Amino acid sequence: MRSRKARAIMVQGTTSSAGKSTVVSGLCRLLHRNGYRVAPFKPQNMALNSAVTEDGGEIGRSQAVQAMACAVACHSDMNPILLKPHSDQGAQVIVQGRPFGNFSAGEYHGYKELAMPHVLESWERLRQQYDFIVVEGAGSPAEVNLRENDVANMGFALEADCPVVLVADIDRGGVFAHLVGTMACLAPAERDLVRGFLINRFRGDRRLLEPGNDWLCGQTGKPVLGVLPWLGGLYLPSEDSVEEASETEAGTQALRINVPRLPRMSNHTDFDPLRLHPLVDIRFVGPGDAIPPADLVILRVARAPWRISVGSRTTAGWTTFCAICATGENSWESVAGCRCWAPPSTTRRASRVRRGPRPGWGSLPWKPFSGPGSSCGT
Repeated sequence: MRSRKARAIMVQGTTSSAGKSTVVSGLCRLLHRNGYRVAPFKPQNMALNSAVTEDGGEIGRSQAVQAMACAVACHSDMNPILLKPHSDQGAQVIVQGRPFGNFSAGEYHGYKELAMPHVLESWERLRQQYDFIVVEGAGSPAEVNLRENDVANMGFALEADCPVVLVADIDRGGVFAHLVGTMACLAPAERDLVRGFLINRFRGDRRLLEPGNDWLCGQTGKPVLGVLPWLGGLYLPSEDSVEEASETEAGTQALRINVPRLPRMSNHTDFDPLRLHPLVDIRFVGPGDAIPPADLVILRVARAPWRISVGSRTTAGWTTFCAICATGENSWESVAGCRCWAPPSTTRRASRVRRGPRPGWGSLPWKPFSGPGSSCGT
């Protein structure tokens, strides 16, 4: 057991998708390269993209990537509270890597006071094992309606006495308003924890930004610690949003793949090898979107698939779509003539879906996905 506890820094953002996960990953790698034994930590994460840890638990995908940046195995203590939404107002709560229960938004808000001891328990274990901990916040600390019993941002920072750096995305516009507004929403003790700002995704002449940085320091009393450039082609697995995922613009000879954008689609990062392949043109198609022609459709079942009702589509370019209709309890119907594949985790979850061997399919990376009454069934 280490006698000296680790030093730490917490990266919070003025908005979701400000670049917190990327900044934490970069800091983790930089500290590792400088000889520190470093680990990532995110007190509370809401994400449908998750990863399995060495202790058999489940954490957010970003923390697993950050652990890779640290060159250490990911552990459930790195993300002690994981929320996996299964509806607009409910989520499965995973505590220290293990399922704890399903909560409505209101129920979990009341539970957060009980969640903090688990967060601090994991935090202390990591501090005993590493030289440095890089902590990631969630969303924005300016969400004053969620401040009571907060475990994700300033609530944790105050409990752990952890210094904070605020990240803002200048590519969204309004970067100075984001930073000044966030600081105005914080309590005095919370503002005291903020050491400075990082301006992310900057493009252009750095000299034109300097007057704004000086103004920002005068308004808040906090310095701009760094300006991070826009990095074209940078890829890290997405935390949650399919909308943030890049879709390829491959050549005319590419394999064309459509993926129905289902509500609460989990682990869409399983498609990343296809998204990054130069000979694959993959499109995520949502309700009401024009359906492009495709050679293949891959169906990624979402969490709580019994809540999803997808109507049959017969328009051009969609004849291969396996339309799942909630026509009754565990009842599945398919468009005649469909050819669909789903990742293994999808077929395991859909317990009523029949699978079986079929000639020529043994080398495919996915199992055939078929339903009762469909022409692609076995």
